[in-house]
Amino acid sequence: MGDDPNLKYRRILLKLSGEALAGDKPFGIDSGALTNICREIKEIKNFGLEIGIVVGGGNIFRGIESIGRDMDRVTADNMGMLATVINALALMDRLEGMGVHTRVMSAVSTESFAEPYIRRRAIRHMEKGRVIVLAAGTGNPYFTTDTAASLRAKEIGAEVLIKATRVDGVYSADPLSNPEAEFYSHLTYMDVVRNELGVMDLTAITMCKDNNMPVIIFNMNTPGNLKKIVLGEKVGTLVS
Repeated sequence: MGDDPNLKYRRILLKLSGEALAGDKPFGIDSGALTNICREIKEIKNFGLEIGIVVGGGNIFRGIESIGRDMDRVTADNMGMLATVINALALMDRLEGMGVHTRVMSAVSTESFAEPYIRRRAIRHMEKGRVIVLAAGTGNPYFTTDTAASLRAKEIGAEVLIKATRVDGVYSADPLSNPEAEFYSHLTYMDVVRNELGVMDLTAITMCKDNNMPVIIFNMNTPGNLKKIVLGEKVGTLVS
């Protein structure tokens, strides 16, 4: 354990969707998927890497989809924020069980079981070798967890925003339904906006562009991919 001189990055922000924690289940948290993700995180943490994680909540509650069922948007988004706290606690529990010191920090008040998100405290935790899991998005309705990841990546001084997905990167169409879809190894921010590629929502990708924050989209389900990225190997799609 310790610093690896071959690391390309020293501090990263990893964006995990709630669906990644569900594995093959339609909803909820799959223990196997949770364990696999945490093993990948532990492996790169052992290099001495400083890691922040923003987690979504779509495996538990999808706020926007609930609007069609006559739910108030703000209420739905608040429920979505609470779902991310559940996922963050699950990540913390599994990481701590693997010997990885972890802190959950929430953008909304949940002080009975998570620290409030304070930027300087978050940075200090990372400097002390702790993984931080940032829950509740930005703490505001109408903003996605992708936007929260873009914001937090800049705030904590991450060198790259790494977005975990179920596919190998960005394609011209859904590769699961269209075998002719073209894979992109590199895109500019404006490529994403002009071609409406759906890498992240417009607010999130614009924030990355304005702050020159590189984004790597990769398949978290392939063991070793996260390690390859932090060691500088070409994996997934780079947006810069």
